[in-house]
Amino acid sequence: MSNATCMDCPPIAATATEAPPSASNWAGIASLTLGVFGLVTAEFLPASLLTAMSADLGVSDGAAGQAVTATAVVGAVAALSLPVLTGRLNRRAVMLALTLLLVISNVMAATTSSLTVLLASRVLLGVALGGFWSMVAALALRLVPEQVFARSMSVVFTGVSVATVCAAPIGAYMGKLWGWRSAFVAAGVVSLVTLVVQVFAIPSLPARDKPNLRVLGELLGRVNVRVALFAVLLLVSGHFAGFTYIRPLMEGVTHLSVSAISGILLAYGVAGFFGNFVGAFIAERSERHAIVFGGALIAAVGFVLWLASASSTVTALAITLWGFAFAALPVGFQAWIVRAAPDHAEGAGGLLVAAFQVAIASGAVGGGFLVDHVGALGAPGFCAVALTLGTLLVVFFGPRPLRAG
Repeated sequence: MSNATCMDCPPIAATATEAPPSASNWAGIASLTLGVFGLVTAEFLPASLLTAMSADLGVSDGAAGQAVTATAVVGAVAALSLPVLTGRLNRRAVMLALTLLLVISNVMAATTSSLTVLLASRVLLGVALGGFWSMVAALALRLVPEQVFARSMSVVFTGVSVATVCAAPIGAYMGKLWGWRSAFVAAGVVSLVTLVVQVFAIPSLPARDKPNLRVLGELLGRVNVRVALFAVLLLVSGHFAGFTYIRPLMEGVTHLSVSAISGILLAYGVAGFFGNFVGAFIAERSERHAIVFGGALIAAVGFVLWLASASSTVTALAITLWGFAFAALPVGFQAWIVRAAPDHAEGAGGLLVAAFQVAIASGAVGGGFLVDHVGALGAPGFCAVALTLGTLLVVFFGPRPLRAG
């Protein structure tokens, strides 16, 4: 058994109804990475195209911005409900259906002439996004041996890093040259390629977990699951409270130019790409250590920005380190929740995704309140405190490895 398995978590092989894979299906993992890239790209595109979209559709920027809200809200609901609603279906078929929804969503967005159709396309994207994230860890666990699970999830999360770095600037560039619809056409091509790759790369995976509402309630009764979800609320809400409002800090406190801000955010994304692999290296040995590593670094960054963000050099280095550190958290949490509930990995994954969505929303709201009432330094201050509390929670109550013998 892997030395990353916590003492209170049942061993994966003992609870599963099928033998764990003896060889790694890296083609299947690559197809999941493509899926992540396509989903996150489609999710981020409106941010870089909003004014062009609103002008073309004849609506306000605020109305067009609800395309982002629709995806987030539907994604949270889908993360909890889709594993239950599709519990008896072959997981390969479910994954292909979710990718097909992504293709349809991009086609609708690229061809729409009304806000209503645009919002409908984003609802479909939310279904695909929430369903995918709730199942991806459980699928990866059936494609690779347990000892390389964390590594496989780091590969999947590189899709997030690449999309974060590329989606907004490339979308804005294409929108300027050929109109905003061209960006969604490109996203549609990527999603179609993903669908074809998944057809050949993902094997038949008969339904195994069969989650239902009773199972979700039973999962919430497990101490390890509750601690993981509470840790997500603290760490992820603190992260998004700080990072959502990092631009006002760089503009109002550090007094950076727009080009400098863009360069720092690019460095944040690139650092996150490499942080995925470092986080996976640590998580393969202990998911607790991976989360503590990421949480402690971000807490330190928050305190540094709170105290010394007037320095452009300090701010640039701190935000770059932030991107590197945060990449360890999703990998660590995915490993933790799967090992805490290997018998119901999809249901646990849905709870984890829902917790992430709640944390993102609460962090953005809390950070916004502090920025409005305290100033730009309020957000990194909240970030530092929340990350410190969350990290201490994981230090004392997080999963611990079994001792040999």
